[in-house]
Amino acid sequence: MRKHRSRRKSQSLGKRRSAPGAAPGVIVVDPSAESTDIRIMAFGNGDVHEQPLTRLEDFVALRKSFKTIWVDVTGLGSEEKLRKLAELLHLHPLAMEDVVNVHQRSKVDDFVDHLFVVARMIDDADSFQTEQLSFFLLPGVLISFQERPGDCWEPLRQRIRTRRGRVCESGPDHLLYALLDAVIDSYFPAMEKISDAVDLVEIEITEQIEPSQLMKIHDLRGQLLALRRSLRPHREMINELVRDSLPIIQPETRVHLRDCYDHVVQLIDSVDTYRELTSDLRDYYMSTVSNSMNEIMKVLTIISTIFIPLSFVAGVYGMNFSDHSPWNMPELKWYFGYPFALSIMVAMAVGLLIYFRKRKWF
Repeated sequence: MRKHRSRRKSQSLGKRRSAPGAAPGVIVVDPSAESTDIRIMAFGNGDVHEQPLTRLEDFVALRKSFKTIWVDVTGLGSEEKLRKLAELLHLHPLAMEDVVNVHQRSKVDDFVDHLFVVARMIDDADSFQTEQLSFFLLPGVLISFQERPGDCWEPLRQRIRTRRGRVCESGPDHLLYALLDAVIDSYFPAMEKISDAVDLVEIEITEQIEPSQLMKIHDLRGQLLALRRSLRPHREMINELVRDSLPIIQPETRVHLRDCYDHVVQLIDSVDTYRELTSDLRDYYMSTVSNSMNEIMKVLTIISTIFIPLSFVAGVYGMNFSDHSPWNMPELKWYFGYPFALSIMVAMAVGLLIYFRKRKWF
């Protein structure tokens, strides 16, 4: 299970840390970034060793004893630790600059002696938000960088600790696949939430129209747009890992990466499908509101049509002409004159209602 993390501002379009015109490859950390914590998990040959890495020099000894070493870096707030780690493993300065500038899209950069991969992990607390993940793949070593504690990799760590699965006996390239696969799979629960929300809004619109439903549809489209913006570069990134001639990626790992690529394509198809559904729901909402307004206007028009002739009759009999002229209304002197006028009004109203009914106007 991923740890719950508080709601935060989107960093998909975050600011660059380095000033315009600064030298390339400069590491400039965000003052508000989490403190840097480095943990190391070394495994292979049936043994597993896990410890916090307080001295970077300890890494050299572990590298000689284990087949695969996973350096898990959490938090990007310590420029000194990041710089020392980059110097120890000879990581490219341009890639390290991208690590701390957490607005990168998913990509793969080949630096000959190591591979740099960027992915984005979705936040369970808020599906609008994603977090940048950076990986360096070296012979026998995988380094992962994440912005803050909490991720979707704990089940993988448990498999390594208990020596279960292919990853325990494979190289760092297979570990990279396993981490990327967990990141991609973490998008599926978000898609399920959106699917349930779309179905619920559709039911609500069918039962009764409310103004809040249009805002719900707008929010869903915003979530789908955020997912689409995050997922599409993943397809290109994994496709490069599968198809490019990268000797550090083993053929067996490419087979597994193809399955990961299929998951990304499935997610993108789902996002596109639900975007079309939300568009249809928005059109359905507007047409339903329009139809409701037409029904209201029809009822008001019928009522007005009925009362117009009644008003005419009431106006005629309300003129109250005197009886000095033989052309004035004799009904004003009748004993049943008032019931006579009311009867005319009722007859006209009933006649109009019968006419509207036959015309199927209501």
